[in-house]
Amino acid sequence: MNSATAVLLAAGLGTRMKSALPKALHPIAGRPMLCHLIDSCATVFDRIVVVVGPEMEALAKVAAPHPVVVQQERLGTAHAARQAAALFGDGDVAVLYADNPLITPATLQRLRDRRAAGDAGLALLAMRPQDPGRYGRVIGRDGFVDRIVEWADASPEERSVGLCNAGVLCADAARMRGWLDAVRNDNAKGEYYLTDVVALARAEGALVAAVEAPEAELRGINSRAELAEAEAVVQARLRVAAMEAGVTLTDPASVFFCADTRLAADVTIGPNVVFGRGVTVEAGAEIRAFSHLEGCHVGPGAEIGPFARLRPGTVVRARARVGNFVELKGTLLGEGAKANHLSYLGDAEIGAGSNIGAGTITCNYDGFGKYRTVIGEGAFVGSDSILVAPVTIGNGALISAGSVITQDVSADAMAFGRAPQVEKPGRAAAFRARHKQAKS
Repeated sequence: MNSATAVLLAAGLGTRMKSALPKALHPIAGRPMLCHLIDSCATVFDRIVVVVGPEMEALAKVAAPHPVVVQQERLGTAHAARQAAALFGDGDVAVLYADNPLITPATLQRLRDRRAAGDAGLALLAMRPQDPGRYGRVIGRDGFVDRIVEWADASPEERSVGLCNAGVLCADAARMRGWLDAVRNDNAKGEYYLTDVVALARAEGALVAAVEAPEAELRGINSRAELAEAEAVVQARLRVAAMEAGVTLTDPASVFFCADTRLAADVTIGPNVVFGRGVTVEAGAEIRAFSHLEGCHVGPGAEIGPFARLRPGTVVRARARVGNFVELKGTLLGEGAKANHLSYLGDAEIGAGSNIGAGTITCNYDGFGKYRTVIGEGAFVGSDSILVAPVTIGNGALISAGSVITQDVSADAMAFGRAPQVEKPGRAAAFRARHKQAKS
């Protein structure tokens, strides 16, 4: 099979999204939709070129390291594809849209295979949507296309056709250049439309083949509602992939993944768990209900949650436990260590086997800088303790409950950082009597 180039059109502003963010940067499963399409194309095509609009530096950065060309004037999809003509190469070229991010590598490979069969000068992707609506209709038979008719121009008979154009085209690079150059803008909007390439190919006598794929892959994203529908499709794929890889999801529909979530076999995920970007969970770990993880690494056999939050920079070692309403940020929780209840541990290092009591807080921020708390191995921090960073607690040290620790504690020492208890006999009764009298 000849080498092939994928040209991704990403210059659209996405007016219907009602957003200052370029449409192709809107996220699906935590990643810009352009990245999803790039990943699919990278497994099938030898080269990828991205066409962006002016002042889209953020989008160009996302496209890197793939070459980017700029469509300085938005004069239509054929005009956008023409901007990349110098980078088409000598093999086939496929033109795709960044707002079609759900196309799978398998479908793209079928498109390439259809072109490689040699009987069609042009191949396109088509679908049979449940509601064809205003899609352009693909008119033809036996897998070949005679013409594409836009809904507004279609007769009632043509509108009854269920096969619709998905917009993706693939042809020999030299012929594609010629057809793009021949596209004219004599239409109501004065734009150069990529779909006109089909008519030009047929006028030259080239056969045009249609490759059908599911609507779920080929639907475009032009609004927030369609973005939400795409999110649902991707989440369903990620859940199935996780379970097929040996992950237990007790309530799959309530778990939300990021595209880069990495889960080993024999991980168990409870209901209503949300994964942000950059999470890895190793074998045998359990993430319990209503936990939120982002930018963290969970070791083998660890237990997280319920109602736990792991923020970026957190590492939980093997068999460690993070319980309900515990938040970790930039923290290393050592092997077998425990923080089971109602604690905030930020910018901390906690040694193996240590126990962090309920209500413990590391005070890591003084309004100007952030500082670290280091707790050694086998230490015990009593409930409702406040550790004011920077501070170090030695191996085996014991911090009494309710302490405020502002100085380092030696190994195996016991530290008390609280005022002594004072009892005033009869004072409670006098207090009540005074206030009752004042109230009456």
